[in-house]
Amino acid sequence: MRDDDFEPHLGKVGYPRSPRERTYLQRVLHASNLAGGGRGKGSKFQGGRIGRGSGIARVLASRDRYAAYRQRRVVTKSRIARLAGKGLAAAKAHLRYIQRDGVTREGQPGELYNAEHDGVDGRAFLDRCGGDRHQFRFIVSAEDADQYQDLKPVIRRLMVQMEQDMGTKLDWVAVNHFNTGHPHTHIVVRGKDDQGADLVIAREYISHGIRERAAEIVTFDLGPRTDLEIEDRLRKEVEQERFTSIDRRLLRDVDENGIVKPSARRDPFQQALRAGRLQKLKRLGLAEDIQTGDWQLSPELEPTLRRMGELGDIIRTLHREMAEKGITCSATDYAIYDPADPKTKPLVGRVVARGLSDEINDRFYLVVDGVDGRTHYAEIGRADQGAPAREDSIVAITPKRIEARNVDRTVAEVAAANGGQYSVDIHLRHDRTATADFAETHVRRLEAIRRMTGGVEREKDGTWIIGADHLEKALAFERELARQSPVTLETLSTHPLEQQIVADAATWLDRTLTRRSDLVVHDAGFGHEVNEALARRRQWLIEQDLAREDESGRTFYRANLLNALRRRELARAGAQLSSELGLAYVETLADDHVEGTYRRAVDLVSGRFAVIDKSREFTLVPWRAVLERNIGKAVSGIAREEGVSWSFGRRQRGLEIS
Repeated sequence: MRDDDFEPHLGKVGYPRSPRERTYLQRVLHASNLAGGGRGKGSKFQGGRIGRGSGIARVLASRDRYAAYRQRRVVTKSRIARLAGKGLAAAKAHLRYIQRDGVTREGQPGELYNAEHDGVDGRAFLDRCGGDRHQFRFIVSAEDADQYQDLKPVIRRLMVQMEQDMGTKLDWVAVNHFNTGHPHTHIVVRGKDDQGADLVIAREYISHGIRERAAEIVTFDLGPRTDLEIEDRLRKEVEQERFTSIDRRLLRDVDENGIVKPSARRDPFQQALRAGRLQKLKRLGLAEDIQTGDWQLSPELEPTLRRMGELGDIIRTLHREMAEKGITCSATDYAIYDPADPKTKPLVGRVVARGLSDEINDRFYLVVDGVDGRTHYAEIGRADQGAPAREDSIVAITPKRIEARNVDRTVAEVAAANGGQYSVDIHLRHDRTATADFAETHVRRLEAIRRMTGGVEREKDGTWIIGADHLEKALAFERELARQSPVTLETLSTHPLEQQIVADAATWLDRTLTRRSDLVVHDAGFGHEVNEALARRRQWLIEQDLAREDESGRTFYRANLLNALRRRELARAGAQLSSELGLAYVETLADDHVEGTYRRAVDLVSGRFAVIDKSREFTLVPWRAVLERNIGKAVSGIAREEGVSWSFGRRQRGLEIS
């Protein structure tokens, strides 16, 4: 038998693959990596050349370094966004956000355009994306983009060149942004080629090709960089507190002993740059002059400088946002909220601004004027996707705790007693007091872990294979959740302090006055405003006979104050909504059964409430983010003092959210 003889084993036509079965491509990659093991990373087949544009990407990536040095600098970012599940809704939110107000030179909303037209309809584009497996998102930012009056012709030429490189027409829309120091363009490309097949772009083309093609266009328009431009930019890099091209060359020239010499290059200008940069790194504690002409670089040089660069960007963002609001603060009034620091405490304050910290991955930040008298920059990731925090609303930000949950411990316990297996039936046999609804919540947790981290396996019959290290896998899942949303964000009030002072409703000020709390309010900045508002609200409550003050100055509040104020506002809101909906308003009390169709949310001074339609009548109950996934659907639950314990889906297999 020859080495190239083989016998194919064909399955049934159209027969679905097992979820655990690898595709042919996955098996090829796996076998190739195994075969290349031990011969270095470069010998392994990584799949970077699979897809359209791979050939031209190799040519562009290997071009003469000197020519690239003269070329105009362009930065590109990319992301492949999956549209399955909630992906299309996220795509809609992304498109809406990049068209938000204030992104043009005139401060107007962004205008969506494509290859042929300006002001195109984003809804029509999203309708075409319905059923697509994925879409591509790119950000293109030329260093000299401010020299263009209009970026649309540049992007249209770039997209034509990309179509030629990949051999297919592309369905795309774009928006130009001029609201930062670096004008840039957001481009969204459908994940389908001109034949209706899934569009696969080579990884090398995404990482190198698009950037090189954009740089070609800008260089052609503005001409190559002159010696004076190149030298001026490099001189500025010497004192910068970020990772620069000079640092990159220094690291490249480090010898086997970790030593670098400033005189390694004969060019006097380059030698002066290196010497000046090494002195700057020495002042930063990232380089040491061990002997004449020899320097030892810190192994943490690159990550430290990158963190310093990010910190500088954050400080500039804080200054810009506060300046736009007309608020002046000293350097000591700024703080960066770090949820990873175990000493970090919850932050309460007023939202000054909300923006994208990572525009390609839809990660957000908040600028919060805290009750501690300082202005905080808080990276929140996707923590407020359900109900985005509005400007001037009062929020509480708490670091997300990374720990295994009780549901994980229960799964591990049941599986340990049943040969490493878990299912609803196994759970019910193991614990006779458990209900099917309760066991189903554990299955949903396992499914979430499987989809995000692959930490558990599910058999064809629905049985889960649970390893002895299940709690460690649950922790890995929680870490991934924390990476996406590092904090828990709670909106305490959507109404400003002035409205709360005289509102006939249960306000955040009332909750602060009546409940014992470790909240420390400093008499500076927003904290000073809060202290004044609390004093005025206390006086208003006394005038309304809802509180009284004794001779010693102590204030006593009416029993059940918050509930009474909340019911007053709900009665007024119910009467107003009743005329709009043509339905009678019915109050919901504690322990009442709530059942109906969730219509929408309404923001009141007492908080956010859900409108539950009961056919001939409706009620208002405290809102929760989980309801938004069930808008227009039947919901049911039991009213509690502080909310509703909801059940979704079929009664016998539903998920209860307390």
